[in-house]
Amino acid sequence: HNFHIKPIKLYIKMIKISSLAVATLLATNADAFSVSPLASNAMRTSIRGNINVLKMANSAADEIAALRAKAQKMKDEAAQLEKDLGREVSDVKPKAEVVKEIPVLSSSEVKDTVANINFEAGDYASQVEAMTSLYDSNKLGLWSAARTSSVNTKSPAPLRPYPVSLNFLEQRTGGKITATTLGVGQEDDVSLEDFKYATLWVTGGSTVAGIASLALLPENTGATFCYIFALIPILFLAVGSSAPGIIAGAIKGFKENKDDKAAQEDRICRHEAGHFLCGYLCGLPIKSYQANDSGIPCVEFYPTTDGNFAGRELEEQEICAMSVVAMSGSVAEVLEFGEAKGGSSDLIQLNGLFSRTKDFMGAQAQQDMTRWGAYTAYNIISSNEDKFDRLVAAFKSKKSVTECIAAIEASN
Repeated sequence: HNFHIKPIKLYIKMIKISSLAVATLLATNADAFSVSPLASNAMRTSIRGNINVLKMANSAADEIAALRAKAQKMKDEAAQLEKDLGREVSDVKPKAEVVKEIPVLSSSEVKDTVANINFEAGDYASQVEAMTSLYDSNKLGLWSAARTSSVNTKSPAPLRPYPVSLNFLEQRTGGKITATTLGVGQEDDVSLEDFKYATLWVTGGSTVAGIASLALLPENTGATFCYIFALIPILFLAVGSSAPGIIAGAIKGFKENKDDKAAQEDRICRHEAGHFLCGYLCGLPIKSYQANDSGIPCVEFYPTTDGNFAGRELEEQEICAMSVVAMSGSVAEVLEFGEAKGGSSDLIQLNGLFSRTKDFMGAQAQQDMTRWGAYTAYNIISSNEDKFDRLVAAFKSKKSVTECIAAIEASN
């Protein structure tokens, strides 16, 4: 009996000793389970320091996140303001230039390639489908090439728009392309200066003729002619105020008769060749190709590859291409004659397209786009002089659309 009780008492005593040891250990350093007060204080200080560092890091991260959110908000507000003003800048970066091997073709090969396409009918859908297929299969190398390549200009993306000032336009073109040389503000090739000088000539001539009739003719006859000459300036002003187009037509006819006929035909051919070259490189389908009163063919392009775009708004890429084509005729005139005379109708058409853009274009944005179109047309024409000269010769010879395409695509 004593033998069994003794181990139990010993076991209980060991439990009490163990409990006392644990209590003593916990009492000496409950934070770090260390019996050294110095080590305990050091560890507590280290932990507090780490906690402070974490708090500072979290605070800095919160501040950075707040600044980023504020910057994004300001960026969004600025973009919205630009859009409201009609001066939105596209975020689309230009695609890298696609290196496409241009096929070496003779004039006859080009004409055979496009012989089955009816350009004069104005069927934009069949034109776009056929020309796109020929370009993709590398049977043609330059149709719509300005969309994906430099077309010999210094820009890898010549149809990407950017703001162009009058000063920039003048400097980059060596003073050739300006608002004055482009004929901006003229009405049907007749300016206010022409009306002013015409009025002076009519008034002065009638005055001299009336005085001369009184001095040189018999009394009754001289008086009659004097009254007639006195009425001429009054009739001129009456017609000019009620039907100025009649006076403008007379002035224009006088000016054209004064100019050399060959020079006039050369001007028209260069104007139309500029339209054709830029329209072809931009990939626009032909709407009409008909001879004017002088027998010279005049080309008109659809403003989009969709042809009849009535009922929908124009995308930026579409208005960019049409801006280049619209200004190319006047630019082609300026490069040869130093001034343009036939660009007023092109500007009117372009202004009409501006009102149909998907994103609103303010007055400043329209001016920037017009100047950019003129500058891009200048770069394209001046960088492809050989093709342009062959086109001018084709228009002078009243060639067909197929032969004009051959003038662009042929390697010789």
